[in-house]
Amino acid sequence: MKGISYHGNRICFGRFALQALEPAWITSGQIEAGRRTITRYARRGGKIWVRIFPDKPITMRPAETRMGSGKGSPEYWVSVIKPGRILYEMGGVSETVARAAARIAAYKMPIRTQFITT
Repeated sequence: MKGISYHGNRICFGRFALQALEPAWITSGQIEAGRRTITRYARRGGKIWVRIFPDKPITMRPAETRMGSGKGSPEYWVSVIKPGRILYEMGGVSETVARAAARIAAYKMPIRTQFITT
């Protein structure tokens, strides 16, 4: 993927955010894993916004299938991420809690990320 993200690259809802630094496809499972870790860590108060949605289906053919007979069935869904895209936003928590929660969620992502504030 070429270029940087022009949409979804600013903090809109919360005070803290996790921003992507590399292009990648992030699967729905990875998005959900990051959301769960942030929710679990910042459970006292606070609000979380997931700014990405997996809207691209990835299809696969069954193993050992002959050529022809159409396209394969959707196996999983991904969100196309470009550098600069905001992945998660947090509000209503202190910066130390938000930074720690974002660091744990960053381990679940297949790309490098950074923690940003408004």
